[in-house]
Amino acid sequence: MRVYAHIHFLGASGTVTGSKYLFELPNKKILIDCGMFQGIKELRELNWQQLPVKAADIDMVLLTHGHADHIGFLPRLVNMGFRGPVWGTAPTLNIAEIILRDSAKIQEEDAERANKDGFTKHKPAKPLYNLLDVEKTLPLFLPKPEGEWIPIDDQISIRFQYNGHILGATFIELEIAGKRIVFSGDVGRSSDPLLFDPRKPNKADILVMESTYGNRLHSANSVSEKLLTIIEETVQKNGTLIIPSFAVERAQLLIYLIWQLYKEGKLPGSLPVILDSPMGIDAYSVFRKYHDWHKLDEDKCMEISRRIHMVQSYDETWEIIENPDPKIIIAGSGMVTGGRVLSYLKVYLKKPETTVLLAGFQAEGTRGRQLLDGAEEIKFFGKLHPVKARIEMLEGLSGHADQQELLSWVSDLKTSPQAVYLVHGEPEARNVLKTKLIDMFDWNVKTPALFEIEEIEL
Repeated sequence: MRVYAHIHFLGASGTVTGSKYLFELPNKKILIDCGMFQGIKELRELNWQQLPVKAADIDMVLLTHGHADHIGFLPRLVNMGFRGPVWGTAPTLNIAEIILRDSAKIQEEDAERANKDGFTKHKPAKPLYNLLDVEKTLPLFLPKPEGEWIPIDDQISIRFQYNGHILGATFIELEIAGKRIVFSGDVGRSSDPLLFDPRKPNKADILVMESTYGNRLHSANSVSEKLLTIIEETVQKNGTLIIPSFAVERAQLLIYLIWQLYKEGKLPGSLPVILDSPMGIDAYSVFRKYHDWHKLDEDKCMEISRRIHMVQSYDETWEIIENPDPKIIIAGSGMVTGGRVLSYLKVYLKKPETTVLLAGFQAEGTRGRQLLDGAEEIKFFGKLHPVKARIEMLEGLSGHADQQELLSWVSDLKTSPQAVYLVHGEPEARNVLKTKLIDMFDWNVKTPALFEIEEIEL
């Protein structure tokens, strides 16, 4: 008797945000990732809509890693009626807890500020979820080991496989009736300064694969050299370097690279280096908890802690803002969508001696993309702010595999998949990678639309 399964593409299909894929079997519904939509308004509004499937009918959630676009919808899913377990590696669940608490806090503060200052069309403005909703979600978390097959029932087993990208990140394999379904999550880079190389799948009958950088190769230029040049040029102008940063992995990589420059004698010890990201500081503590997942030993972690000033309070943020001396500030968020970096930009964005250094992918509709595209002003806190600062992009720092690394990641597959579904990529990136995969491997490659449902035979 033929058995069919269905994959519901509930997010990150035609875009790079909101990753959610429902794998529906006759007797089981498994959600792979549960991400929040970010970026343009049309995408953010999807977070407020009901899913095209009943949350209460979903049996479990499997998480590839802890970024908000992969886990940030979980409290909303619980509010919709989901009560099943949430599986992920221990560091992934640690990071997810940090990000969800931070996300809820920011949403509450943004709603409060919007209501107080009156820059909202909603009466009143409300957060998508609050801290209480997060507290209802966390008891569902169940950490699982990496690299081991884990039975879900007598017919289905799953395995989390190390994938680089960020601490705890994995790709997920499901084994059902002799067929293997692989969800790539976000594939990391080879030769990452902090993380080990991603493992590669050796079998995939069905492959759901990210395509973030499917149309490009990362720069071969030295990241450290460019970072040093930008720091020196900014300091020479008596300016401040502001680096909007993703709190998990990217902030830790940046402070590691700056610490290396300091250790090599290329930066003066008197130049303040500030990490102003409560979530980034918490994520650094997770790094120190899981040394088996990365390349830094405890001695190096301690040295970095002594060199980098980690901000503990918002009052301290304003003391730093009011200090006119040159300094390096790393603050969330990476796409300038919220967080402490906005407080700095409110004061420093209008100063020509300031440099804003973007350090990762900037999704369509984000303030980071607007800055990258040369916007003369950007809006936040209900007001337009002129952009007089120098805007730079630090290429080669991304935690996402580029086209060549993605093609390498699938190179160990011994047989051709029945189908490859490209997700988590903007249209051009998906289409270019699709052409590459067809030309190189002659695979059946598809680019599903948002909310499309694909039937597969097991």
